[in-house]
Amino acid sequence: MPLAEVDELRLTIITDNTIDLTLPDSSVAKRLPLPTEIRLDVQPPVAEHGFSVLLDVHRGDHSAKVLFDTGISQRGFLHNLDALEICAPEVQAVVLSHGHSDHTTGLLGLASRFGERRVPMVVHPDAYLERKMVFPDGREWQMPTPLLADYRRDGIEVLEEVGPSMLVENMVLISGEVPRTTSFEHGLPPQWARRNGHWEHDPLTRDDQCAIVRVKDKGLVIVTGCGHAGVVNIVRQAQALTGEQDIYAIIGGFHLNGPLFERIIPQTVLALVEINPRYIVPGHCTGFPAMLQLAMAMPTAYLTNSVGTTYVL
Repeated sequence: MPLAEVDELRLTIITDNTIDLTLPDSSVAKRLPLPTEIRLDVQPPVAEHGFSVLLDVHRGDHSAKVLFDTGISQRGFLHNLDALEICAPEVQAVVLSHGHSDHTTGLLGLASRFGERRVPMVVHPDAYLERKMVFPDGREWQMPTPLLADYRRDGIEVLEEVGPSMLVENMVLISGEVPRTTSFEHGLPPQWARRNGHWEHDPLTRDDQCAIVRVKDKGLVIVTGCGHAGVVNIVRQAQALTGEQDIYAIIGGFHLNGPLFERIIPQTVLALVEINPRYIVPGHCTGFPAMLQLAMAMPTAYLTNSVGTTYVL
């Protein structure tokens, strides 16, 4: 894919599971400062179980902003937009990494801020599937489902794509479906989906996709949502789509939390060490055990994620 090189990418974390206002700045990570006064009309952003990030890309005189995911709640997502002074009308496109509610729910609140402008949203058609989790003890949990009709009613121009998509003058590539090539990344085993009126086992979450940016003289920056396709599979797909092997940064959820996934942490860490990204920023559903092992294996590459951080790449 003819992915253009950009001069700079600024990634601002709008929603994530954690926030830490005491983290120091670095050459790459620009942190939110501690408040200098207590004011009821100015509140810091909040952490929620979910993910959302703003990609701000620059190439010469061209720049664009793409919103990747919208968090788990309208209230938290819109609050953080205001707290971080992010202007919604400047967003040129929206991408949903997949259909789970912790990545999609804030969108309906955002739509009202676009005014009359119809903003394009790239989404895999499987994102609208009715889904549930079936646990080994027989318990079932019905998962909230985004509704296409809601988005169209609120002025979102829905672009359904199974394969890769180019956005904003070829500066951002959306992967589309990710092939499963590793022997250890098996998706989400308890998940089922309703297709054609029947429940089917749906462990692969084929709507899972990532965003890819090529930074000049540095390599690829890969942004994942939950990483249901497997973070190693995702990196391999980004390399295959672009022909670029150097990985500058991997940022987002790696879905390695809980007993179903902690057993593949060692294999994932070994593979990521071999990939050798300059920076790795696990967040959201990665889980503390995986974060700890990644930090120990790649201490100079590891960056702690936090709501409100802007990564300047």
